[in-house]
Amino acid sequence: MSGGPTVAAWLREATARLAPLVGPEEARRDLRLLLADATGWSAARLAASGPDPLPAEALARADSHLARRMAREPVSQILGRWHFFGRDFRVTRDVLTPRPDTEALVARALAEPFLRVADLGTGSGILAVTLLAERPEATGLATDISQAALAIARENADRHGVADRLAFARGDWWAAVPEGARFDLIVSNPPYIAEAELATLAPEVAGHEPRLALTPGGDGLSAYAAILAGAMRHLAPGGRLAVEIGAGQGAAVSALFSAAGLEAVGIDPDLTGRERVVHGRRGADAP
Repeated sequence: MSGGPTVAAWLREATARLAPLVGPEEARRDLRLLLADATGWSAARLAASGPDPLPAEALARADSHLARRMAREPVSQILGRWHFFGRDFRVTRDVLTPRPDTEALVARALAEPFLRVADLGTGSGILAVTLLAERPEATGLATDISQAALAIARENADRHGVADRLAFARGDWWAAVPEGARFDLIVSNPPYIAEAELATLAPEVAGHEPRLALTPGGDGLSAYAAILAGAMRHLAPGGRLAVEIGAGQGAAVSALFSAAGLEAVGIDPDLTGRERVVHGRRGADAP
């Protein structure tokens, strides 16, 4: 693409190249996001600038973005940010890209009051940061086994003004949580993809997102077992646990909740109607 194409011409030619890889609808969406970043223009200005030639610097940046997207790098990593629950979050290949499905977990967490929240396996920090941003009176603890992920989570906490209310700890599940610590709410979006399903993942996921955050190996359920092994010990009386699940895991994870002694176990759907969140609570009189 040389000779200073117009905005419309660049989008047309780029879509023709990218659409065979990801489909025309995704290609158009992605390219508008990438071109807006390359130009620094708003979506409204971009839409109104079809006949305008692309400035040389913007063209070079747009072509670089396109080359990375053609290599199946996720748009979130090209931009270095992604939108979740009304906020932009810093994203790198050290963390998962926030998905709309996970907003169902946030909605479940916000359905009742809480003052102290733990986010196990926080990744980019979207759960802990969002929950504290939505509940200014709450404090929290975010844990992860990855030091790189914790660095991104801290950056996002700073970005959204909750760093003074959110502590971070490195460790595997409960290993990072102080003994005796109790929470009104515990949330987690753990790795849950079964080992056998990895080969079916899109290149954007399999080739660019951290494997440790995608799968625990085996049938994909071991992270839930680890979380539930300490849930009753760290939930305050009446406290709630809510986790994201993968396709077809609702019954198995619900059974683990019940076996751990949690009450009022239920399953919430995501925006597409698929089972996405299992939740339960510690009884007020539980030992």
